Amino acid sequence: MHEFGIAEAVLDAVERRAEGRKVARLRVRAGTLLRITGPAFDQAFSLVSPETVAEGATVDLIVVPARLICRSCGEDQETFDALAVCGACASTDVDLRGGDELVLESIQLEEVATHVSGNSRRDRGDSAGPY
Repeated sequence: MHEFGIAEAVLDAVERRAEGRKVARLRVRAGTLLRITGPAFDQAFSLVSPETVAEGATVDLIVVPARLICRSCGEDQETFDALAVCGACASTDVDLRGGDELVLESIQLEEVATHVSGNSRRDRGDSAGPY
């Protein structure tokens, strides 16, 4: 399962960007040629992330298509199939472009709730109230 190596690379990037802060969610964009599936990547990430800033984080995986350009008829289309044939003429003489990217698009840090003791009415400048 090659998703483990990819999950480790993503985790490394997450840890560098989080700078020790807890991560709640991350978004990863992966090209279709990497052959990553959501459930397999989720499982791999959950196995590599314990005791890290990303432990328990939700992973949003977006798989993006490759561009198929037919050398026979010139058709230009998107495909999620690495073994695709031209949809217009059924030729196998095609070029695939893109579809191999892996991008950590975003991380969402966990919000840290802070409590400041005091009278909330006075904190707002409202002098009414018993305190």
